[in-house]
Amino acid sequence: MTQPIHTDVLIIGCGIAGGTAALELADMGLGVVLVTRSDDVAESNTYWAQGGIIFTGEGDSPEKLVQDVLHAGAGICREQAVETLARTGPGLVQSVLIDRLKVPFDRRPDGSLSLGREGGHSLPRIVHSADSTGRCIENALIEELRRHPQVRFLAAHTAVDLLTPAHHGRDRRAVYDPLSCVGAYLLDQSNGEIVRCFARSTILATGGLGQIYLRTTNPAGARGDGVAMAYRAGARVINTEYVQFHPTAFYHRNAPCFLITEAVRGAGARLVDERRKPFMDKYDPEWKDLAPRDVVSRSIHAEMLAQGVKNVYLDLASYIPADRIRAEFPGMYESCREYGIDITSDLLPVVPAAHYSCGGVWVDDNGRSTIDRLYAIGEVSCTGVHGANRLASTSLLEGLVWGHRSARHIAESLEPRGAPLFDDIPPWQPTGAEAPDPALVGQDMTSIKHIMWNYVGLVRTTRRLARAISDLRNLEVEIERFYRAAALSDELIGLRNSVRVALIITLAAWENRESRGCHYRE
Repeated sequence: MTQPIHTDVLIIGCGIAGGTAALELADMGLGVVLVTRSDDVAESNTYWAQGGIIFTGEGDSPEKLVQDVLHAGAGICREQAVETLARTGPGLVQSVLIDRLKVPFDRRPDGSLSLGREGGHSLPRIVHSADSTGRCIENALIEELRRHPQVRFLAAHTAVDLLTPAHHGRDRRAVYDPLSCVGAYLLDQSNGEIVRCFARSTILATGGLGQIYLRTTNPAGARGDGVAMAYRAGARVINTEYVQFHPTAFYHRNAPCFLITEAVRGAGARLVDERRKPFMDKYDPEWKDLAPRDVVSRSIHAEMLAQGVKNVYLDLASYIPADRIRAEFPGMYESCREYGIDITSDLLPVVPAAHYSCGGVWVDDNGRSTIDRLYAIGEVSCTGVHGANRLASTSLLEGLVWGHRSARHIAESLEPRGAPLFDDIPPWQPTGAEAPDPALVGQDMTSIKHIMWNYVGLVRTTRRLARAISDLRNLEVEIERFYRAAALSDELIGLRNSVRVALIITLAAWENRESRGCHYRE
């Protein structure tokens, strides 16, 4: 029997939120175990973030940032959370990312930071590292964490479920106690064994859920694992109907769907039809191509329907000098060249794609969920900052802020070692030994993606949502039966989580009859 792992804090996820929390906790002398399902500990939503992170622009103020966030959030942001972000975020960018991690943000010839503007922002305040900001932040963060003696990485380990005495304890009277979390069951992908990881506090930092949609800008692991685990454990989950679609993902029959950063529109590119005619003026005359993402995404959707086409285009060449395109968007330039498109002269084909979950596990200003000793930070959480629609470049900042705040709160409130009842949680009991059929897993995942794309996508109707609920419920019954009969694998765990998260989103969309922000019902 595999011996359990004991640590002060278990963090599931290695992006900017989980990494920042780990660094803060380790600096304060606490032992941290960082878990990621990928072989590469740097693989995360953060790593693939092309856009930037909010700093402070010329003539900027926390009040101006608050107003921009509230405007994008369509009236349902939690103002206290937005104030926290605006007043503490830029300072953490300076102290953590610039001063400590030395992230190589772009600079002007005079050495000052180069500030960009993105959709929904009233002035330039975004710092970038070309079009690979997330990669630069993540690499610097992981490098710093690797040097820290208090941090242990567990790569290629998949969290199966959170450990809660009420659900897993041998003493069935624990069901009467308030819900609490004492760690997680983890699948070691190398040998198929399930290990118990016991922790005095646990942080979910698992990122997004875009992979439950047919088209998404998210990496392979963004399938909603954290939301599903927290939901099964009994945590409050809110605002999940607000799934933000990024207006511009690369569209090509033979290419994967990848993000085309909003910074290209901030630099002057326009959304156009195949005749290079801009069209955003008629949908949002004030903000045009820099309108909030939900407006731009639905405008593209309407334009595609009106013209009977499968995509629209971004025109960089007519508005941005070729040298500037190659200098500021080198990754995008090379990726598009692989598919025969030169963005310094050709139109760039784009479509909307599932991008960011504005809802998630409810947390307070310190990242605490409704389950004792369980925190959630980053995209898996719902702080209330984003409301019904996320403002561009707030996601990395939110992860940084709440990673910092959760770590400080844990350090101040952690119970003495040995306090949680670890011994009461038994080892994992396998229910099946047969290897899961990859064809069945793949087909079920494809079904989820098509259901969500067609019925719970950019535009939702009562009939579509009713069909989605019916289909997903039937599918979940079959997947749960499959899950309990087969040996566990990362793919099977992800499939189970995906169908549960798909239902959570669809039921929230069904209940909310008001079109607002990302959630649009005809």
